[in-house]
Amino acid sequence: MSQSQTSIKFVTPEIVCNTVYDAVIVGAGVAGAIVAKQLSQQKKRVLILEAGTGKDLTLKGFQSYVETFYSAVAKNANAPYPVNPNALSPTDGIHRYFEEKGPLPISGSYTRVLGGTTMHWEGKTIRMLPEDFKFRSTYGHGLDWPLSYQDLQPYYRDAEYEIGVAGDVEEQKELGVPFAEGYVFPMKKLPPSYLDKQVDAGLTIEKSPNKVNKSVSIGEGDDSEDKELKLSTFPQGRNSEPNLDYKLFPHQGNGRNIDFVPEGMASVNPVEYGERCQGNANCVPICPVQAKYDARRTLNTINSAAEPVHLLSQAVASEVEIDPETGDIVAIHYKHYQDKSSPQHTVGTAKGSLFVLAAGAVENAKLMLASNLPSTSGLMGCHLMDHPFLLAWALMPENTGTMRGPLVTSGINTFRYGNFRKQQAAFAIDIHNDGWGWSGTGATDVVREAIDKQRKYGQELRDELIAKISPQLLLAFMCELPADPNNRVSIDPQYKDQLGNYRPVIHFDVPDYCKKTMAYARKLSSEIFESLGATEYSHYDKSDPAYFEYEGEGYWFRGGNHFSGTHVMGTTKNNSVVDKNQRSWDHQNLYLLGAGSMPSIGSSNTTLSIAALALLASREMLNDLK
Repeated sequence: MSQSQTSIKFVTPEIVCNTVYDAVIVGAGVAGAIVAKQLSQQKKRVLILEAGTGKDLTLKGFQSYVETFYSAVAKNANAPYPVNPNALSPTDGIHRYFEEKGPLPISGSYTRVLGGTTMHWEGKTIRMLPEDFKFRSTYGHGLDWPLSYQDLQPYYRDAEYEIGVAGDVEEQKELGVPFAEGYVFPMKKLPPSYLDKQVDAGLTIEKSPNKVNKSVSIGEGDDSEDKELKLSTFPQGRNSEPNLDYKLFPHQGNGRNIDFVPEGMASVNPVEYGERCQGNANCVPICPVQAKYDARRTLNTINSAAEPVHLLSQAVASEVEIDPETGDIVAIHYKHYQDKSSPQHTVGTAKGSLFVLAAGAVENAKLMLASNLPSTSGLMGCHLMDHPFLLAWALMPENTGTMRGPLVTSGINTFRYGNFRKQQAAFAIDIHNDGWGWSGTGATDVVREAIDKQRKYGQELRDELIAKISPQLLLAFMCELPADPNNRVSIDPQYKDQLGNYRPVIHFDVPDYCKKTMAYARKLSSEIFESLGATEYSHYDKSDPAYFEYEGEGYWFRGGNHFSGTHVMGTTKNNSVVDKNQRSWDHQNLYLLGAGSMPSIGSSNTTLSIAALALLASREMLNDLK
């Protein structure tokens, strides 16, 4: 469909001022996009307020981000997106956004542009395990959900359809994830990389009559158990080959069987489709061929017969206004800027029946606190979570094709479950196809060393790069973090951005429950490297802001960018901020969406769960709007 025919209509503050909407959504990331699509297709009038830039949803607009990334010196998560002082992101270089109050930094980022953090995410789409929903009841740590896995399972299926997940159901079943009978993912799994296969071969042993995976022990006493070092592929939100066996299982139970067909990526005529994954190792932050899902796809595939969704970009929500008598939300106030380098702006108001905050865990909580709406429970902003990653790196004994393939195709997922979680955190192990880059000692450093210090050129330089880059192996151990009210987002009048909006104040620490697992992971990585015949180069510098010591040893971690838990769901207004539908206990026409509502995050990347919860909440919103 052409830009003029799309169901997304970019509007001006004047149009917003003169319209009363059925739903006003703050944030055009995956949660906001899904809700807008679900409501507009039922003829509801929807407005999205987006703090970041983004004038269109065309391929040309996306390509400009790719070109910005290629020209950036620092290739961090937000490198494709020009720094925007009016809507800062946590990794915007010299511009400070987070005010870290420690004891440790949260050490992650998100993206405030049209499409949200799906514009830089890794693409893994992993369902949580049933026991993750009863974390406190089962293991004595963190919080329980007011929902079960069974409650969310139909919405997981719908989310996998919306994103177009590639994966292998049978592999996931072996790891304890239940699926409906006969279900397959919309797309076939991405094949393991050559590096994956080399690691897998090194972790098997001859045992009559077949080869078996090596095993290691984890846990203590009655909770001790053996775990196989067995590789499996990760479900991913990126295009592979459509699965001809796929049939959509709608939770409404209407019995329709629908084949999965990848949908268009950009609203231009002819429609541009994201290509199949081509193995670009720089797909994080941005996939140059659009094989990876981002929220623009959901916005672009709103049915042309739907009520057009109004979208106002460069509109930073600044206050949530309530009726003091009823507690209902009556408006969202925002600051609209024209030039991202200038603090000049106009002030606007968006009015509607329902209001949806879908700007991410940190931004949602910050906006509510800035509006002096802290919640009856006093938990607004509390229970901030992320997945801390411990990294370990080595050189394989031969060329393993590093720097080919998407960032991660396979890993070891047998440590995601087990009774050992009573004593220490669960974790998943990623095998990185992009070398040591995340450790801060990657390909760039090898090139600089070879040219600037060793003065190598021509064939000698090529040989050096092959010897020092192609065998690189990085293992990333993603650890679960329990909800803790002391980890939180707050605000302080002395910390504001150039528009005069609050910057987030972060109070964060990693408990011994996680540190114990990081220490275990450090020893396990050395065992794995020894089995592979790899030469280890892991080291943890005390000068790193995320450095800590545990039982006499030093480590540092990297944030997983999975900010969660700041407006947790629960069973009453006294133990949570929102109910199981993500409706605010204190404001009946307000929903707070995203990972901020999740009481636990297990060892799963959060995007699929965010999408599933957005679909669940959309059902409740449509009931409200009847």
